[in-house]
Amino acid sequence: MPPGEDGLYTLLMDNNALVQLIVDALDDVKGQDIRVYDTTDKTSAFERVIVVSGTSNRQTRALAISAARAVKTAGLPVHGIEGLETGEWVLVDCGSVIVHCMQPAVRDYYNLAELWGPTPMKRPAEPA
Repeated sequence: MPPGEDGLYTLLMDNNALVQLIVDALDDVKGQDIRVYDTTDKTSAFERVIVVSGTSNRQTRALAISAARAVKTAGLPVHGIEGLETGEWVLVDCGSVIVHCMQPAVRDYYNLAELWGPTPMKRPAEPA
């Protein structure tokens, strides 16, 4: 039986594994300037924020769809995707991890690093 088919999440992941899964999916679609922020001391709504840039509306949509597909394939829920219509800023709600796929101009304007940063975490695959 595939993960999640029985109504239970048969594959449990800690946040680092979930972040790595999503980052790998973003890398597969050539996401740029991927940053991961620990938000546990800023909000109880989620624990990590991933911000990634795409060079076009089409790419930001592809980034969001790739991240959502990877999470769903792992048997975990995606609670929502917003912004696919325009593709300038697409948000993927993966529960404890939120993914922001943004055009560079939109990313610069909203400066999420100031809100969640200023120092991003090391990506799980980055060497120490």
